[in-house]
Amino acid sequence: MTKTNDPEGTPPRVRTLADLARLAGVTAGTVSRALAGKELISAETRERIQKLADEHGFRPNQMARRLRTQRTGVIGVVVPLGHERRQHLSDPFFMTILGHLADALTENGYDLMLSRIIPDANDWLERIVTSGMLDGVLLIGQSDQFEAIERVAATYRPLVVWGSALPGQVHCAVGVDNRMGGRLAAERLIERGCRRLAFLGEVRTLELIERHRGVCDALAAAGLPPPLQLDTHLASDIMADEIAGHVDALPPEVDGIAAASDVIAMRTIRALVDRGISVPGRIAVTGFDDLPLSESIVPRLTTVRQDLVTGARAMVDALFARIGGADAPSVEMPPVLVPRDSA
Repeated sequence: MTKTNDPEGTPPRVRTLADLARLAGVTAGTVSRALAGKELISAETRERIQKLADEHGFRPNQMARRLRTQRTGVIGVVVPLGHERRQHLSDPFFMTILGHLADALTENGYDLMLSRIIPDANDWLERIVTSGMLDGVLLIGQSDQFEAIERVAATYRPLVVWGSALPGQVHCAVGVDNRMGGRLAAERLIERGCRRLAFLGEVRTLELIERHRGVCDALAAAGLPPPLQLDTHLASDIMADEIAGHVDALPPEVDGIAAASDVIAMRTIRALVDRGISVPGRIAVTGFDDLPLSESIVPRLTTVRQDLVTGARAMVDALFARIGGADAPSVEMPPVLVPRDSA
């Protein structure tokens, strides 16, 4: 039996909804609805009950509330790395978009559960969405897991992905037109007079494949040969050595480099300058992302902007719409060339 009065005339201790209901002279159901802000309860009664709860330091049992509402109040933010098992969450791109997603989720009263996933089985995403721990899932990147994402999205609606949107795609994706972005970067290099380009980046993920295709599109339209594609991993512990090797082996006719990301571009500029190669005088370089660091390096990086602030907000808005039972289509944002000093 719950003890409602302490010795020596101290105020009653309120530990449960029933305790607070007795103190307020209403039913436990009324207390529950009042604390949840339900408009079925008059504003006067809601205010009175909330004041009593505050005075007695009462906090509703969140676990019980979640059992009643069938909601956990938690969103999973998942980074799948099937294509790049050594990449870290400390990557500047991940840190930037994670910050914007966390802001948008917490402003809406949700917590987030962050997972870095190396897909070790075909059903890795099924295990996440059926865990019972989450109200929805945000994926940062499609990695090389497009088919797995499509399969789960066919039956699990509160799933939104940062990535590319293809015709007929089932899953909801928010991202930039990566192919157009790659084309913008290459066109900038061509306008500067570059005639032999190299593309530094891997082509195992849909986003980077599209960026490479965009570079190829621009070169073909200008009557120039396709880019020299130099496989470059996104994992920071091997990227620098790979780029150094690429720079040392560059054919002398290469006069422009379209990097698949800002991080690759910045590492490339460092490797070129360390070898006494002028940027952009001898070789011009473009990046992709427009991370905050891109305008802090010397020379400042010419890049293609993905609006991560708008994109993160669009992901969260689409997810909440889907949690609420509505549909939310994919969003493809236009890329923006940001011309600076490197190209």
